[in-house]
Amino acid sequence: MNRRHFITSSSALLAAPLIFQQCRGKRSDSLASSETVTAEPYIKPIVGSWFEFEHHNQAEGIYWNPALRQFTAEQWKAKIKEIHDIGFEYLVLLAVAYEGKTYYPSALQPRHDYACEDPLEAVLSAADECGIKFFISNDYWSDWTQVEKAMSDEAIWKLREKGMEEFAAKYSHHKSFYGWYYPNETEIHGIFDDLSINYANRCTAKAKSLTPGCRTMIAPYGTRSIKYDDRYVRQLEQLDVDIIAYQDEVGVRKTPVGTTGQYYESLYTMHVKAGRSRLWADVEIFEFEGEVYKSALLPAPSERVFRQLADITPFVENILVYQYLGMMNRPGTAAFAGHKDSERLYSDYVRKFNIK
Repeated sequence: MNRRHFITSSSALLAAPLIFQQCRGKRSDSLASSETVTAEPYIKPIVGSWFEFEHHNQAEGIYWNPALRQFTAEQWKAKIKEIHDIGFEYLVLLAVAYEGKTYYPSALQPRHDYACEDPLEAVLSAADECGIKFFISNDYWSDWTQVEKAMSDEAIWKLREKGMEEFAAKYSHHKSFYGWYYPNETEIHGIFDDLSINYANRCTAKAKSLTPGCRTMIAPYGTRSIKYDDRYVRQLEQLDVDIIAYQDEVGVRKTPVGTTGQYYESLYTMHVKAGRSRLWADVEIFEFEGEVYKSALLPAPSERVFRQLADITPFVENILVYQYLGMMNRPGTAAFAGHKDSERLYSDYVRKFNIK
């Protein structure tokens, strides 16, 4: 995979912690010695989000799944433009299939009964027009809850690879087709397991054969368990993916707000040492209405989200979020999907980053 941007981005990252630390509490030379001014900490803006046609955990997606099923092609296009207009550059499609049906016309499985016949074509066409870059999922062809089986079963592998072939043939002509995303993931316990590494590398081998210029991405969880370890550095050297966007796990209540920076700082050091995959973040901007994984997702309080962004800003190249759909909506949008508080998070974000 083409990694020509890594050297320049790594050198910038090496300097980033020092630069951002100097921004905090920096003193103005024009002030008297008795006066102190504390500058606002620099916070990187969000540059992208996960994207879906249906939330795979139905209990979590009750506030937006029904709306997505009824979206017309024009509403899908309007939603892409809305996301672009808030300053996002990347979208990561979670799934191209779900529960034995696809979100596009396919010869491999029947299509979901949506108001829009081909939502994939609608969003990619809109992304072409406004400059959004899509990472396209290669998965959820089988039961998404059976992760280890999905990674190892040869019948599922054959279906996955046929799906990648079909998808590349139908959609890789779009300039917005920027890369591939591999959604199956096992939890990191200090280091990756061999199954996850083999899965990612096999997916990349297929992706390279179909679309040689595309980027590749994974977004693992278990981030809080990763410590500085040469074994992990060696695994990073083995992983054939361009970008690793680690989940911050704040929304799922595994990592307290204000503690994530220490984990991404260790990851930053190990990624620079390995010199291969670029370090991004997957920040969870949701909270649960009730029990974790068994209740609806709601937009998180804005101040919590801004603190999450600030915690990791010095250590990551780019910040993506999970996710715009459902958690953010422009007030008055013709393509509303989510809880009413999604307009509040959108408006607070626009004010915070002075987006016109």
